[in-house]
Amino acid sequence: MRRIPLLAAAGALLLGVFTAPAAHSAPSTFVHPGVTVSKAQLDFARTEVLAGAQPWKSAYDQMMASKYADLNRTPKPRATVECGSYSNPNYGCTDEREDAIAAYTDALAWYVTKDARYAQKAIQIMDAWSATITSHTNSNAPLQTGWAGSSWPKAAEIIRYTYTGGWANESRFATMLRNVYLPTVIKGSNSNGNWELTMTEAAVGISVFLEDKASYDSAMARFRTRTAAYVYLASDGSVPKTVPSQNLDTTAKIVSYWQGQSTFVTGLTQETCRDFTHTGYGISSISHVAETSRIQGQDLYGTDVGERLRQALGFQAKYQLGTAVPSWLCGGSLNLGLGPVTEVGYNALHNRLGIAMTNTQTLTQNQRPAGSNNLFVAWETLTHGDNPN
Repeated sequence: MRRIPLLAAAGALLLGVFTAPAAHSAPSTFVHPGVTVSKAQLDFARTEVLAGAQPWKSAYDQMMASKYADLNRTPKPRATVECGSYSNPNYGCTDEREDAIAAYTDALAWYVTKDARYAQKAIQIMDAWSATITSHTNSNAPLQTGWAGSSWPKAAEIIRYTYTGGWANESRFATMLRNVYLPTVIKGSNSNGNWELTMTEAAVGISVFLEDKASYDSAMARFRTRTAAYVYLASDGSVPKTVPSQNLDTTAKIVSYWQGQSTFVTGLTQETCRDFTHTGYGISSISHVAETSRIQGQDLYGTDVGERLRQALGFQAKYQLGTAVPSWLCGGSLNLGLGPVTEVGYNALHNRLGIAMTNTQTLTQNQRPAGSNNLFVAWETLTHGDNPN
């Protein structure tokens, strides 16, 4: 089987060779706002929007026309959010995720417009939940906690560090993140890889907001291990890497976990043969953690994380764009639907590092402006599209 060639980027480490997790990843001083999007990135986006430049202006208009930017939105907090498989039952699951996205949306709207009403709406939503929620229950509780827990700190970082109007209940919100979200997401998951990647994204973001170096290091180490086990590179050997706690100690177990796929090629993910939608969740979280890590001073794009992200984007983008599916791949049939998840990785790897990513570039530009998946991804053409910072 022909392997997709590996690329060494910008004289960095030999890409594709797994780099062991650093013992200490946390910065000596955390950068704020610093969860997925930095102040420099926000400033660039704001400047382009106010100048009417594309694609940022259309991305901003899309965001502002969405339900998430509605200043009349009423938050719907619950003490206990109960989420079963595929959010059935759905007792507060959609409300929590969408309120968290709304808070982030309002924070972005505040930053671009400097209209205090948006900052105050973000605070209202965050305060409503921090005054109410105590737990998540049922089978999807870990994933639900990860999804909502990925959006909350993005919103909170922007408000805490750029809005000068005050946030009286900020400490209560921090307590909510520490007591309701962090204990769940920091433990990770042995389910499909997108679960643990989303949970570690939430853990990393929460750790930045809380300035918790120990939890940041723990989450980042888990992220490095899971990313290596989620995206295959030819340099991994004849079979993909695994997460030790899953005890995938035979080829048969690995093939089963990889949705029955027994031919492994560079860029294939653990969920490619499940569907591209869940694969997109995993790819998105890899990009979000890598971006947060870069903002915090440790650039993972020149390590195996960046190479796995590049190859996963390119492999999935090729088929999302319509390339015929070979018989050896997922029985010759793919369930497409990658979602609005390519902007962050494409910007980091193509625009900043200068790596050619033809398929990813085509897909990214075709999908602009990238909206929200209504779970934990939102407005990334606005925040990261061709952003040099």
